[in-house]
Formats: sequence, structure tokens, C-alpha cells
Amino acid sequence: MAARHVIIGGGPGGINAIETIRGYDADASITLISDEPAYARMALPYYISKSIPVDQVLTGDDGYFSNLGVTTQFGLRVTSVNASENTVTLDNGSTVEYDNLLIATGSSPQPLPIPGADGEGVHNLWTMDDAKNVVAAMDGDAEVAFIGAGFIGFIILNAMYKIGARLTVIELENQVLPRMLDAQGASLVNTWLNEHGVRTHTGVSVQAIEHGSDGKKTLKLSDGSSTQADLVIVATGIRTNIDFLNGSGVNTNEGILINSRCQTNISNIYAAGDVAEGSDLSTGQQAIHAIQTTAVDHGRIAGANMAGQDVEYPGSLLMNILDVCGLQCASFGSWSSGGEKTETINASRPLYRKLLWDGDQLSGAIILGPADDVAMLNDMGMIKGLIQAQTSLGAWKGHIQTNPTDIRRPYVATKTAEKMLAITTLGSPAAHRAYQHTQDGGKDRSAHAVLVSNKSA
Repeated sequence: MAARHVIIGGGPGGINAIETIRGYDADASITLISDEPAYARMALPYYISKSIPVDQVLTGDDGYFSNLGVTTQFGLRVTSVNASENTVTLDNGSTVEYDNLLIATGSSPQPLPIPGADGEGVHNLWTMDDAKNVVAAMDGDAEVAFIGAGFIGFIILNAMYKIGARLTVIELENQVLPRMLDAQGASLVNTWLNEHGVRTHTGVSVQAIEHGSDGKKTLKLSDGSSTQADLVIVATGIRTNIDFLNGSGVNTNEGILINSRCQTNISNIYAAGDVAEGSDLSTGQQAIHAIQTTAVDHGRIAGANMAGQDVEYPGSLLMNILDVCGLQCASFGSWSSGGEKTETINASRPLYRKLLWDGDQLSGAIILGPADDVAMLNDMGMIKGLIQAQTSLGAWKGHIQTNPTDIRRPYVATKTAEKMLAITTLGSPAAHRAYQHTQDGGKDRSAHAVLVSNKSA
């Protein structure tokens, strides 16, 4: 009898699990349950900045799911899980049976408990509907205030910067991006924002949002000042969507606790993505890494194991990569730890690079600078690889300490790319995705085969 797999959640964790399962098992039954369409939340800023149409945010359409043999139940929410009977109950009263269950329900914005936060023109900008509402309400000259200067808020801020919005950022902590950058890096970002017309208020909180008859909002700040906006974006944190698991027997902490196979304490229930609390590669402790790369990894590992494979995940790497109005910022691993470090600063560009060491291994990094100094050289990817592969650099450590912008030679010499292949793939080539947006259908990818094929091919 064909195995019955049920996936809750149509984000990157769920979709990658589906594709992985189908790659191993052509006959398995797969049911996807999601209260929203299948789409990539990380693509929403491109829609907001008018770089792509809204339907290009989707990661699958009816034809895609039909080709994969997936039964979809969109617009429905799972209200409970009965682990002893292997069933889930939906909000329409129906039940679905499973042999293996993957929970990839993601996270939701934290509510802002201040007067006026539930008024018109105040948005969390977390869902596709949120994005549509904001796009419909905005014009290019809108004044937009962001409550929260973290990674999520800045992704949206960057999109609105591209369409000419006038921007103000308010952050309770004493610096912007407090969970991504140290004080030095944040200071450089703050100066860059101000130079590019973005006003910043740090070390203050919003006490209330007053709504004027003309649609303007006045944000009252804890230092006695105030600022006005046409739209307010709330980005003050997220929480995992796990309430429906009460009484299920699935072990949770801040998220769903998983092992190296993305398995919960119940052997046929798995979890992936923002909702999953798995091993942190750097610390070995359980942690939630609410980033798309971790969701993709979780989905592929969970999908392989649901399909009868035996695949383990070494742990997810804490990382954030962000474009701040043209300034590239990234942090990886234990970037906030003490101990030995290699640091270089050029505030005029600005350029900042901090590398943290554990013996002869890189354990964390902060990288900041214009694209030509950072992303175009692929230093981001190579530094990430050295940390993630836990490469022992030996004599190359001294070279990096003396030449912190020369990463390529140590990366190649230590064969870190080969090590990364061993820990980030499932041991066989990935199949071409069955879904492709119509606008992308005419591209010639013949040159790509030269880059990824082996010599014998």
C-alpha cells in the first residue's frame, strides 16, 4: 500500500519536502494543506518594489501540483493533530489520515499592544494579502514608518526605498539590526541610512499611534517626540504557529523540537522551517532559525526521511544576508561571541569585516560594504562555506588575518566546496523544478549545463 504523506504549510519547507518525497517515491500519496496559496514570503519585497507581478511570488500552480500528484486543500487550517490515530482535523470539521506528517506551519507576527495599532493603515506585512493591501494603499511619495529595525522590517524597507517612499525607522534597542550586527556594523548602517534619506530613531519605543481624519498617523515616542506617516509597518518580532498542537503529544519549546532527521518525539511526525527548533550548527543547542535557507534544508531532509531514506542534518547555520538601500550586510554563525577576531574597517566606503575564530576555524563573521566589495566577489558565500563546513585552515589562518579580503585562495586550497557538497546535498542531482512562471519560460539555460556537468557528461 502506498504511503500517505500529509504536509501542513505551503512555504519553502513544505514545497521542498514534497519535491523530495516525489523524487524517491512515484506512488506515494501526498496531501498539502495550507490556509494560503503556496508562495515564497521572501519574494514579497520584489512584488512590493514592483520588480515582479504578484503571481510570480507563487511557487506552484494547479498544473505543478497535478504533475506531482499532490492533492491540495488550500484555504483550510489544521486545528488539531491526533497522533494516536494518525489524523489531522481541519477547520471545516473534516479529517485527513496520514502515515507521515510534516508540520511546516511557519510563524506569525507578534501583535503590538499599544493604542492605535489595530487601526487602518497599520500593517504587519507578513502575508500575500498584507502585501497586496499595502501596494494598493501606497504611492511612490508615501511616508512610511517602520516600528522595529530588524531583519524582517529592513527587507520591506529596502523594497519601499526602491519605489521612492519616504522612510522612518523606530527601534527599541540602541541600534538598528540588533540581532544581525554588532554596534560597529550597526553604526555604519545607521549613517548610511541617514545619508540616503532614511530617518532613524533608536533607543525609543512607540507609545501610541494616533489616526487623523486626513488618514495621517502620528506615532508618539517614549522620548516625548513624535513622527508622522501615511502607512505604518509593524516588524517587532514573530512567534511560531504551534497552538494547534496542544494535546497532541508533540514536544515543543518556542517551536517544535526536532532531531537530526527533522523528526519530532513522535517518529512519524516531522517539522521544518520557522516552526522547527533544531540543532544550531555553531552551538549544538536547539534553536529556531527563521530563514528560508534553513526551511529549504529542513524540507529536503524531512522529505527524504519520510520517503524511507536515512538522512541526517548537521544543524542549521545562523545567518542573515540583507541589502540596505544598496549596502550589502551579512552575518554568519557566532558573530556576537567574544574571543579572537580579525577586523578591518573603512568607514568612508563604508566597509566592515569582522571574522571570529575558534582555534584555526572561522566560527562567525560580519561583512558589510557596497556590492562590488562584498557580493560581487562572492566573499559572502566563501566565508559562509568556511564556517558551515567547519574548515580547519591551518597555515591559511595567518594568511586571512593578514589579508582579510583574500578569502578565495584559502577557500579553494582547503577544498571547502567539496566539503560543502557532502553536507548540503542528498547525494544525487536535484531534479528540475516542475513549476516555472510563464515569464521565465523562454530563457536559454544551455550554458548552465557546462558549469554543473562533470567531465564525463
